[in-house]
Amino acid sequence: MAIKVLVVDDSSFFRRRMSEIINADPRLTVVGNATNGKEACELVKVLQPDVITMDIEMPVMDGITAVREIMKIAPTPILMFSSLTQAGAKATLDALDAGALDFLPKKFEDIARNRDEAVDLLQKRVAELAGKRFYLRRNNGASSAIKPVSTPSVRATVAMMPNVATTTNTRISTVATSTSRAVTGAVITPKIPLRFRASGKKYQLVAIGTSTGGPVALQQILTQLPANFPYPILLVQHMPMSFTPAFAVRLNNLCRIEVKEAQDGDILRAGVAYLAPGGQQMMVDGRAPNARLRIIDSGERMNYKPCVDVTFGSAAKVFNDRVLSIVLTGMGADGRDGARMLKANGSTVWAQDEESCVVYGMPQAVAKAGISSHDLPLDRIAECILIELGLS
Repeated sequence: MAIKVLVVDDSSFFRRRMSEIINADPRLTVVGNATNGKEACELVKVLQPDVITMDIEMPVMDGITAVREIMKIAPTPILMFSSLTQAGAKATLDALDAGALDFLPKKFEDIARNRDEAVDLLQKRVAELAGKRFYLRRNNGASSAIKPVSTPSVRATVAMMPNVATTTNTRISTVATSTSRAVTGAVITPKIPLRFRASGKKYQLVAIGTSTGGPVALQQILTQLPANFPYPILLVQHMPMSFTPAFAVRLNNLCRIEVKEAQDGDILRAGVAYLAPGGQQMMVDGRAPNARLRIIDSGERMNYKPCVDVTFGSAAKVFNDRVLSIVLTGMGADGRDGARMLKANGSTVWAQDEESCVVYGMPQAVAKAGISSHDLPLDRIAECILIELGLS
């Protein structure tokens, strides 16, 4: 069955253009059009779309208000379209806070190098977001489990189940993992307690890479870190050039740590998170612990601007085994090669787990390659960072 898409925009030209592109993909079909947010809310109840494409500026009810309303009445994956302006950036970030899962520039020339590439990207984004209604509902509820990559066998799991005593320790977080086994066609998932213990490694840097779903994920993690966080943090979020200044300001206003858009020559300081500027690459230069940042042009051949692999790779060369790195939700495989370099030098690599990802692409690439030591649910990552660094 084709993925049902609702197109919401006050421009008849853009609605027609979007419908043609979406219907050209055999996986997708446009089931309705709305000219404003109020119409969208009404049609969502009737049409029950799998994905919604949403404009921000519309009469009667704007896109941000519509997102909030839809998340109340029928949580549905929403792809926002916005202008690449400072005002457009702020509005898009507000829409993501309201519950939208992803965004794209409204002008196709800002999406990719040519029309065919832009059309392909748009169709892939819509298809990728389909089926995320369960994600939206689940993430309004309880937290998921922290899963070490080496999952215990079913026999070991069953043997351990009688010993479910709780242990209190300021350096231990009691969490759960699961192992599945098939019994007469059914899947049984017993839960057992595991203790997330600090590895005892020494660190000098934290590095985080992400893409689709990343703005909300980064906000959730960084707002839980204390003002006296003892290490610098590098943030690489796939985002247009005009968006990263507004995103850095937003994070800085919400967090106890300082967050800034990285500038060429910045000396890495403890308790400061440096956001890679959109459209450029952020590299670490010098010697640890007194390293500094280099911000360089990407060139036409780079697919990601900024690129997680570039930042992670340069951090591996400067900080060797002293990096705690995390790959969060995102489409594609950016971060895998850089994480591989970090692990080869003895650094720690974690990945966000599938259940809490908007798009399980980048973390999956790291996990499948055997690079990550833990798959972590989003709502426990900050806690695990503090435990690993000896701050909790």
